[in-house]
Amino acid sequence: MNLSLGQLRKSLWGGLPEEAKSFKQGTTRAAQHLGKIFFTVIRCYHATLENSNLEVLVPRLNAVELELRGFAYEGAALGLMQLDCLLPWKKRLQAFLAGPGAPYVYPTYVGAGVALARLGRKPEPLLTRLDPVLCWLLIDGYGWRYGIFSRHSSIEEKTIPAHLSPYARRVFDQGLGRSIWFSTGANVDHIATTLATFPLERQPDLWSGVGFACAYAGGVDRMDIETLWRTASPYRSQLAVGAAIAAKGRQRAGNLVDHTDLACQVLCGLSSTMAAHMTDVALQNLPTDSVEPAYEVWRQRLAAQFAVPADREIKSETRLVESKEL
Repeated sequence: MNLSLGQLRKSLWGGLPEEAKSFKQGTTRAAQHLGKIFFTVIRCYHATLENSNLEVLVPRLNAVELELRGFAYEGAALGLMQLDCLLPWKKRLQAFLAGPGAPYVYPTYVGAGVALARLGRKPEPLLTRLDPVLCWLLIDGYGWRYGIFSRHSSIEEKTIPAHLSPYARRVFDQGLGRSIWFSTGANVDHIATTLATFPLERQPDLWSGVGFACAYAGGVDRMDIETLWRTASPYRSQLAVGAAIAAKGRQRAGNLVDHTDLACQVLCGLSSTMAAHMTDVALQNLPTDSVEPAYEVWRQRLAAQFAVPADREIKSETRLVESKEL
């Protein structure tokens, strides 16, 4: 049956709210905060399906408060990618990334990955069209969507989509770890218990996703973040990698916030500005002929920088060294 554009938009619009009912917002302060993020994504997804013209859409996204604006762009990317998959001739996401979405490339790739998972599309064929390093955030978004809406298979049964390549499975786990931050309402004890049920080889990437969510989405206080840091041993360096990359995503968009700085202070031992700077340094001269994807080489460099003795106290973690000032 052929659908008109209006009918198609209405069909797409009607789908996600049903899924949203499966998101348990909870009653804690953290859960309420994360629920606000989740529904910001949905609201801006709706706005995109209503009118994907960038001259109309972008002012609506920029009207969202600064702390949540990255999630507004994620919702827009979810809608644009979905429209591109079903009505591909306009290449909406490409135009978005080439223009107003460029500062928000991190959440834009994540949102596009969520859309691909929602439509049951294989994500890896699209990677060659995107940034050669950050393109893997598409797979992160793919994993996040599975963790939120296919929790039984992805978290309880530990299933990974069979079509993903070996490295994509690792990035899938980073998104899955990020989803656990949301689905537990940022309950640090519950997060640790859940991650411990996974095979040991999967836990580093899961912890990295938790670090990203802690720094980018936030929702908890310093005491919770310190508990997270202590609990994450021996995966603290991966937790720090996630937090630093989150800080870079926020810095690039010009929306660094207090909770990102707090997370970086505890998890990275640096201010969010310094942590973001470290990601820039680690990006320099990435090899083009490495067996590992450039994204993984970048992450390995960061993990080496954040490796710390297991018995080091948090109070000595904040190492804002004057000689490293930007």
